[in-house]
Amino acid sequence: MQYGMAIDQQTCIGCHTCAVACRVENNLPKNAWWNRVATDGGPQMDTPAGTFPLVTMHYLTIACQHCKNPACTRVCPVGATYKRAEDGVVFQDYDKCIGCRMCIAACPYTGVRSFNWDEPSYVIDFAVGDLDIARHQKHTVEKCTFCAHRLARGEEPACIKVCPARARHYGDLDDPTSEVSRLIASRKWHQLLPEEGTKPSVYYLV
Repeated sequence: MQYGMAIDQQTCIGCHTCAVACRVENNLPKNAWWNRVATDGGPQMDTPAGTFPLVTMHYLTIACQHCKNPACTRVCPVGATYKRAEDGVVFQDYDKCIGCRMCIAACPYTGVRSFNWDEPSYVIDFAVGDLDIARHQKHTVEKCTFCAHRLARGEEPACIKVCPARARHYGDLDDPTSEVSRLIASRKWHQLLPEEGTKPSVYYLV
């Protein structure tokens, strides 16, 4: 089994619902984002490409790509970042992490990981999200887990559940009958930095 995503760039409206849902579901520390929404016109939010009146707007949601050949797992000296054999999810074990940040350096996808330099602090003074999430810790690397706590209960990741445009699709890439596999087979798509050889499990439908 290899879990993966197909994200429809023709349908995505750049509403940031996926990013906010991820943040709330996982009770992310202040300033940490595991899922970001970028545009092709520049680094600022909702920046169109081109020159008026010939402008275009394309949204690209970016998180951990849960690669089939992850660069991060090869460099972690303590096995804190690893690929789960049962479903292909690239996971981060906070209890093992020693804060060396080698995984951040090795990952070609800039900004998909965050590091807690200090004891995690939060925007509000009470915890939100699911009761089954791991506790955030000082001096540890964090990233998208495909909402592993939800997967354990047979549920979809939070970002899939809340997408109002139904632009995000999730399932087993090894099952040709799954929705995500059928979408990839029937649509044109691209992946981020395929030349890096990481074989990401996230497909962007165009």
